Amino acid sequence: MACDRCGDLLDVAYAWDRLPVPGALADFERQWSRRYDPHCFSGVWRFHELLPFVPVEQCVTVGEGQTLLQASDGVGRYVGMNPGGLFLQYEGMNPSGSFKDNGMSAAFTHARSVGATRAACASTGNTSASLALYCSVTRLMKAVIFVGSGKIAYGKLSQALDYGALTVQIAGDFDDAMARVKEVSKELGIYLVNSVNPFRLEGQKTIMYRVLEALRWEVPDWIVVPGGNLGNSSAFGKAFCELKELGLVDRSPRLAIINAAGANTLYELVEKQGLCWRKGLPDGAAVCRYYDEMDAQHRRASTIASAIEINRPVNLNKCIRALEGMNGVVREVTDQQILDAKAQVGAGGIGCEPASAASVAGTKLLVSEGVIGPDERVVCILTGHQLKDPNATVAYHTTDQELFNKVLGSRGVRRAAFANRAVAVSNDLDEIIKAIQLYS
Repeated sequence: MACDRCGDLLDVAYAWDRLPVPGALADFERQWSRRYDPHCFSGVWRFHELLPFVPVEQCVTVGEGQTLLQASDGVGRYVGMNPGGLFLQYEGMNPSGSFKDNGMSAAFTHARSVGATRAACASTGNTSASLALYCSVTRLMKAVIFVGSGKIAYGKLSQALDYGALTVQIAGDFDDAMARVKEVSKELGIYLVNSVNPFRLEGQKTIMYRVLEALRWEVPDWIVVPGGNLGNSSAFGKAFCELKELGLVDRSPRLAIINAAGANTLYELVEKQGLCWRKGLPDGAAVCRYYDEMDAQHRRASTIASAIEINRPVNLNKCIRALEGMNGVVREVTDQQILDAKAQVGAGGIGCEPASAASVAGTKLLVSEGVIGPDERVVCILTGHQLKDPNATVAYHTTDQELFNKVLGSRGVRRAAFANRAVAVSNDLDEIIKAIQLYS
């Protein structure tokens, strides 16, 4: 899904002057009265007029997009914001437990429209779970999944296996798996659903539409999102570019993309080396030099946030474009910062996987720098459910130092500042009562 001449990724472009578009974003509220229709129920396809690449009756849905925008003053206090200013967009409520279902619904729809019988992806876990789910539920295609050795959380791998996908584990990391799946898909004519696929990004645009819907169609000041393969940030930039073109919003929010320090390619290129869009001509030579240096030093992505453990983001150029269009910034946060932020999110009643919490950790950093004001309105994207990676959660809160060291210590995490540890007591009624009185 790349240009034959330049090799860059393709976009989906619409002739808006020849398509029916809503007069106002609030017009989409009429879909709520027709939720008996699966396409109106879908949090992707009820916005079909803004991604009309096939007729709506041909769109594939498994009920994706029933997600929640939750105000969180508790997390807001943690990051240094005023009450009422911080919102968590929880994509873990999707059928497979992550934001990937938004894009998979769209990519799967396109695959069906072109007659595909097999679909493939490389994955750190969430993409594979989503593809396997759509194949299993619809019975329209067979799933082929490539994962790196030891580079996938069991919570995610269990989904791909349980849903019946053919799972191929190769020696290497995500970047290796991505290179191989592209070659295999081309050789065998298998439909590729990674975010090199522009239709994936069309579905992921709808996360922003739902955010606007929940805010009564008011544009927030900031969108903060974890940065891995950079599909979300690219999709968000495209969404607001199109909404402005259609006159449905008068401004875009600012965009903050948060890398894990152990997988910080975007941060290094943008904030350290000044990579920018340059009217569609970003400095590709600088990117190649950076990748060559990374290879020469044998640097591999390494972070507890497995969903963003990616060194070669395939949507780099589209993301650079989004950063320019949304006046964006990039930051990196450590695994320690990610896990502390994750614990704060969990204490507020919304459990998320480690990668999700990068958005909260990044917001805290940006507030401390004075980039985000404490009185602004900020939406942090929580990309996946807590049970995607329960090992990290249990290790953070455990009293078992050996488990902590095995799961987290090897990642440079030295403390669990907000641990909620189990209280060990003997099997004695009086001792149990004393413990409850002491700790509650």
